Amino acid sequence: MTVKAFEPKFMKVGILTAALQELTPREVRDPDPDRAVEDWLQYARECGADTIQLSAALHPTETDVPPEAMLDPVANTLDLRAPFDEKRAQRVLAAMKETKVGLSDVAYFDNMLHDDAATRKKKMDFMLRCFDAAALLGVDAICGFVGRNQKLSMDENLGCFEDVFIPMLKEAKARGLTYRVEQCPMPGWVPGDNWHNNIGYTPGTWIALHRICEKHGVGDQFRIHYDPSHAILMGQDTRSIFQVLKDEGYPFLIDGFHVKGQVTDAKGVSTWGYGGQTVERGDYVNGKISDNPADHLNAWKKQIVLCEHELPGTAKHDPLAYLQNRSVDWLDHQLAARELLDIDPANTHLVVEHEYPPARIQERDKLKPILEGSIAFTRKIDEAAACMYALQNEVLKAQGIPVQGKGRQAYWT
Repeated sequence: MTVKAFEPKFMKVGILTAALQELTPREVRDPDPDRAVEDWLQYARECGADTIQLSAALHPTETDVPPEAMLDPVANTLDLRAPFDEKRAQRVLAAMKETKVGLSDVAYFDNMLHDDAATRKKKMDFMLRCFDAAALLGVDAICGFVGRNQKLSMDENLGCFEDVFIPMLKEAKARGLTYRVEQCPMPGWVPGDNWHNNIGYTPGTWIALHRICEKHGVGDQFRIHYDPSHAILMGQDTRSIFQVLKDEGYPFLIDGFHVKGQVTDAKGVSTWGYGGQTVERGDYVNGKISDNPADHLNAWKKQIVLCEHELPGTAKHDPLAYLQNRSVDWLDHQLAARELLDIDPANTHLVVEHEYPPARIQERDKLKPILEGSIAFTRKIDEAAACMYALQNEVLKAQGIPVQGKGRQAYWT
């Protein structure tokens, strides 16, 4: 009989810096951009995080999408109007050493397949600056979207991906980086009827995109940063998604996690279905797309009429909702990751992404206990899952002792 020691492996818990857009006042950070990163590292330590996911974005004066048209504005905590050089990197690395808070990755969420060539080039140039910054900071990944060319069909977008992303991933490879795709379908990104505006939204497209990458020798540079909130939005559940990847031979694709939930409104689904509100949203005026960017925010009714983002720990425990795929079953999420995916838990990042509207307070002191609570909840859930996995799949298994019950099953019907 083999006796296996009880050795649970816990994941690293971090937070996306977009949780507090202007932690450092704009009048301070614009002339001294790295101050924003230093302040966020200190704030993350106060909140109990191991790491930060460093949010980068075009400066508000440079972006093509006005903030008033965004459901969840991204933060340019990492300001790259000027190139991020060795001197800047050393300043940030010194702050990391002082606070003992690391970086999970650099995150830049934008439409990399934009149909306008000049706009696309502007975004691509910025992405390459993110690559350079990540390399100087010693992190191994960038997190972002694929996006969608709005003038092309989904199938045509595969060709667009090949043209645009392969050169970009070759640049990532040259710097020793991986590009992790966050899978939000971004239904309200643009007015109109398109719902899938980020083509890397589900296992079927992840596999199709990865095959293109493999063909060009950059398969190792393409990975997924999985966010269960988007699975709930599309009527999916985490365990089944992970099972699909395992069944198809792609359990290695998921390489990091956003920890953000989604609570589905049964009445909203009954009223509009999972496609969300399709008419009379307010993004069109007199039958045409409104000239007022603030009206474009109404395009997000494709999503928000049927669900609301959850900050982990803020939603009531609801076993029935878990079984109906209407809320995230956090414990099973962490168990399924260990049971079905090819990950090293001790070197895998859980990044809390705060987008729960009523709690998205943009005041440092008021937000701090909310983030503290969510980060602590996330850590304890992961620790519980790690202990269950080690006990059931290692300790008991080594001694030939059966595990009781069946647990949540993939493709639950």
